Amino acid sequence: MPLVDHSGLPTFQRLRAEGQDILRADYAEHQDIRELHIGLLNMMPDSALMATERQFFRLVGMSNQIAQFHMHVFTLDGLVRGEAAQAHIAQYYENFADLKKQGLDALIISGANPAHPKLEDEPFWEGLMEVVEWAKDHVTSTLCSCLASHAIVQHLYGIRRRPLGFKRWGVYGHALTMPEHPLVSNLNTHFDVPHSRFNEVSREQLEEKGLRVLAESAEASFHLAVSPDLFRFVFFQGHPEYDAISLLKEFRREVNNWYVGKRSDYPPFPQNCFRPQVKAILNEYRLRLEAARQQGTAIPAFPDASLISLLPNTWRDTAKGMVSNWIGKVYQLTNNERHLPFMEGIDPNDPLGLR
Repeated sequence: MPLVDHSGLPTFQRLRAEGQDILRADYAEHQDIRELHIGLLNMMPDSALMATERQFFRLVGMSNQIAQFHMHVFTLDGLVRGEAAQAHIAQYYENFADLKKQGLDALIISGANPAHPKLEDEPFWEGLMEVVEWAKDHVTSTLCSCLASHAIVQHLYGIRRRPLGFKRWGVYGHALTMPEHPLVSNLNTHFDVPHSRFNEVSREQLEEKGLRVLAESAEASFHLAVSPDLFRFVFFQGHPEYDAISLLKEFRREVNNWYVGKRSDYPPFPQNCFRPQVKAILNEYRLRLEAARQQGTAIPAFPDASLISLLPNTWRDTAKGMVSNWIGKVYQLTNNERHLPFMEGIDPNDPLGLR
């Protein structure tokens, strides 16, 4: 169902150009369709700020529920921003203080780029935990992505992520472990999900604290888990919101870091991600890079145009299905008073009636 452009955010224009249904705010006001107000706490760095908006907006907008989706994007003051990103935020983002007064039906919290071994030392920690504590009592369900999942399970359940000693980076096969749960009941039992991280939380750590794992990978550990009440918090360890090109863009960034001396080794390819033809093009590019580096010339142009059509997306449909299920349950459980998310008769400790 349609997203509503109530803020003029440029992301709406990009999605409209892709063919997404985007309603003007004045038109949406005259439609007899229920609204759902969904927050997006965007903690990603400047280079990924707007891409993250588009990725999560797409998944929400592709949901099949009969509702108008009002997306409320905000960020945290503790995150350092460049001039362009700060101007974008000042013009289009909302304030958390205002959102608390207005209320939200659901909340999405993006990942972030960590800079410290301990998450509690990150500049976003205090602000993020303020949001989490509010969401516990005022939001029907909060969907957490990757590093946000690591931070929130540490805060709520005392579960600390563990360093891998390497970067878990690529596209990995997953299987459902609790296929009867409403968030995954109509999904394929096996599917792919991208991961990109240096740390990990295991299934055993989660289950010891009463959380339930819904999908996991033999290579990449859990991807999808839920809080002990089975719905209030939903945790992604992977990145189902990623575009087909997202891992290629990360690879390009790491190649640039190698070229300018910010990393000593040439980056490996993401696992299970690039076809042989893509690897051949990138290996040829590496030879040109090495020659340019030795000669001290400018970095050659990255072969994006030759590669984009060769990058499959093998996770989008599953991601759409899961987010659609999530939105559907939020729709069923919320009423029109967003400060009182659970309807009368719903047990907040068992909102899905699974016990």
